[in-house]
Amino acid sequence: MVLSTVTKYGKKILEIVSSSHSHMTAEEIFDVLRQTYPTVVLATVYNNLNRLWQDDLIRKVSVEGMPDRYDRIQRHDHLVCKQCGRLLDIDLGDLTKQLEKKAGLSILSYDLKLTYLCEDCKKKIERNGA
Repeated sequence: MVLSTVTKYGKKILEIVSSSHSHMTAEEIFDVLRQTYPTVVLATVYNNLNRLWQDDLIRKVSVEGMPDRYDRIQRHDHLVCKQCGRLLDIDLGDLTKQLEKKAGLSILSYDLKLTYLCEDCKKKIERNGA
């Protein structure tokens, strides 16, 4: 999709997602969008997010048991806390060539999520003696 065909809501949502580094949920984006467009409904946000994602203008980050989060399209990978779901960016460089060599075929894209325990969760586990 050409950006000029994106709705006014879609353009604002793209701006919100592109300027955020916090991996916002649809509900969080909805709350920010309502500051500009108070009458917008949540379904409009979901519809626009899906359209932007399908058109490769934003990334959708899915983590089991958590709501989908949305991210800017810039190439990077993610650290995901196994306990609380905290999502952090990590730049491992572009691994496409290495992955293609190992797989023996051309790769269009990849989404690498590394699982870890964040410091807060480690401390909670240590306090609870688990």
